[in-house]
Amino acid sequence: MAVWGVGVSVYFVAVIFRTSLGVAGLDAADRFHVGASALSTFSILQLLVYAGMQIPVGLLVDRLGTKKVLSLGAVLFTAGQLGFAFSSSYGMALASRALLGCGDAMTFIAVLRLGTRWFPARRSPMVAQLAGLIGMAGNLVSTLVLARLLHGLGWTAAFAGSAIAGAVVVVLVLLFLKDHPEGHEPEPFPHHGAAYVRRQIAASWREPGTRLGLWVHFTTQFPAMVFLLLWGLPFLVEAQGLSRAVAGELLTLVVLSNMLIGLVYGQIVARHHGARLPLALGTVGTTALTWAATLVYPGDHAPMWLLVVLCTVLGSCGPASMLGFDFARPANPPERQGTASGITNMGGFVASMTTLFAIGVLLDATGDDYRVAFSSVFVLQALGVSQVLRLRKRAARRERERLVASRVETVHVPA
Repeated sequence: MAVWGVGVSVYFVAVIFRTSLGVAGLDAADRFHVGASALSTFSILQLLVYAGMQIPVGLLVDRLGTKKVLSLGAVLFTAGQLGFAFSSSYGMALASRALLGCGDAMTFIAVLRLGTRWFPARRSPMVAQLAGLIGMAGNLVSTLVLARLLHGLGWTAAFAGSAIAGAVVVVLVLLFLKDHPEGHEPEPFPHHGAAYVRRQIAASWREPGTRLGLWVHFTTQFPAMVFLLLWGLPFLVEAQGLSRAVAGELLTLVVLSNMLIGLVYGQIVARHHGARLPLALGTVGTTALTWAATLVYPGDHAPMWLLVVLCTVLGSCGPASMLGFDFARPANPPERQGTASGITNMGGFVASMTTLFAIGVLLDATGDDYRVAFSSVFVLQALGVSQVLRLRKRAARRERERLVASRVETVHVPA
């Protein structure tokens, strides 16, 4: 548990750095003299790098192990956060966010792999949700602590000071992290360069469970990610007329809701494996309904009670996205877990990147009409749900076949 705690602490700090722009969006616009489209480019580039790195990171985790990958990731995202602190130009700030995204991309897949090595398979759903919960605690630090440092100490001091946490986790990983328990070394697996890479990716992609996991992640994660990463604070302040303090409290509510719902979802799936898809689709439907109610509410501003409901419901998006890994995990053997998780993890970040860009463009095109811009969420939800429904039966059938085969192999193992 202590070793896993070291690994998940790296993810915790990565999330602090990833979401730091969410509380600094308006300050960044003033510091670099940019509009909505250019502001969204920060997060888009960060997520583009993150999403593009997922399959390579999955391959690296399968081949090199978690310690090396987490160490490199922590060094990169710390350098990115430090660079962002001292950025004096828009271009330098973009490069820093890209570097941060590269390091961030190396954390979550490695932590998932670490969990499969240190905990029994039956506890995997709960362990994955717990990792997500700790990551959301990092988001909470951004919302509560970094926001106050930013407005109390200023841009450079706040971001440079936060980079110290990155240096701390680098030391912890180097000193204490182990890839697996003593005496439980994985079977050596041959690697043959590019041919091995192609086989890993192709074999993982052929599994319907991997593709279903990707689309579940795609459909569930992005509304909350977009809200927390960049556009939530401007929407609440500029479109809903709230103060920054009240808007920050609502963003905090999203994070707290995420943490609570993550525990509930983890317990449900650990006990009732068949609840995965109903939970995912139910989360999408509830999110769409609440989002629509907020946007079409008559009058200039939605009432506070509706904004509270919206932020509470958005908290379910992160836990629901974790269900994608619960489809990909049983569909792939141990030597492909990193690759399959990387493919799955691409889904939500591709959707988030697309939506961040669409909202920024639509805001500039419509004179900051948030109702029009935020409606782009429904397009991606519809696309994702259609793919989930298309793949669900094939994935379920293939999962049953693998389960039966594993039971047969167990029965025939000599005593």
